[in-house]
Amino acid sequence: MNERRIALMRILDFRKKYTARELAERFGVSVRTIQRDLDYLQQTGLPLYTETGPHGGYRALPNRLLPPLHLARDEALGLFLMLQLLENIPDIPFGSVRGHLSEHYYAELPQDVQDSIDQLKDYISFRMIPTHADSPYTSLILEAALNKRRVNMHYRSASGTKWTQVYPIGLYFDHGYWYMPAHNKDRIILYRSDRVITITILDETLDSLPTLQAWLASEDSRVGIPSKIKFTALGARLAESDTLFHNVSHQEGLGQEWHGHIPVEEFRYVSRLLLKYGPEAEVVYPQKLRMLVRKLLQDSLNPYLKDNEE
Repeated sequence: MNERRIALMRILDFRKKYTARELAERFGVSVRTIQRDLDYLQQTGLPLYTETGPHGGYRALPNRLLPPLHLARDEALGLFLMLQLLENIPDIPFGSVRGHLSEHYYAELPQDVQDSIDQLKDYISFRMIPTHADSPYTSLILEAALNKRRVNMHYRSASGTKWTQVYPIGLYFDHGYWYMPAHNKDRIILYRSDRVITITILDETLDSLPTLQAWLASEDSRVGIPSKIKFTALGARLAESDTLFHNVSHQEGLGQEWHGHIPVEEFRYVSRLLLKYGPEAEVVYPQKLRMLVRKLLQDSLNPYLKDNEE
């Protein structure tokens, strides 16, 4: 494919029509040459829509093929490393790109670059938390978020299944699961996308919705309770990979402690999170959180106390 045809693919858009004469003048060639280019692009898979008449022209359909990538060797290696990482993330939105790159783009690379990619696979690995929870609606959820559309979904919660209508604001992947923050009755509620049984996009829109990134960056409006958690040296090292406790203080005079504010609604979640630290972390205050952790530890110990009774 020559440079003119690649440039032609780039400018064709489903939102604007071009006449053959406009395209010919833009590229400095004849109308007949542009028509041959357009015929070639259609044969290679570019879905073009043609309108006849005085106001007609050519435009690409929304799900058109995009121009091929022109990558240097190191860029091609980096692309396939990213592809290998994505292969470990289940149900990624618009995930058909993985198979397309593997089967089509790889086949067009020079043999020496293919050999480098094949060799690279033996020297790098991405270890991901495995999950068996299917999330078949990630593409649809992301489509709704991009267009600020309401969805009607059948959702499986701890209290049972129910129908609800919400406005998704995006998706994020964390610890093996896709999470969908969504606007519901004037607040953002977090849903697990693998718990969506079925979902359809509705016509209603809500322009005031935040983007996912804006929501993630926003301050938690809930009132937090001042909290202090003391860590051992080992506990502080473990906390470095924890999204909540990673900023454990190592300042002289403060020891290895975490200071912050925790909403009461999150006490149960935080208490279970602290279980994995065992004796390497201790809640100093608030007392309610301290007692929740103590109860969970006691409940964990009770089954083993039965050994002394036998």
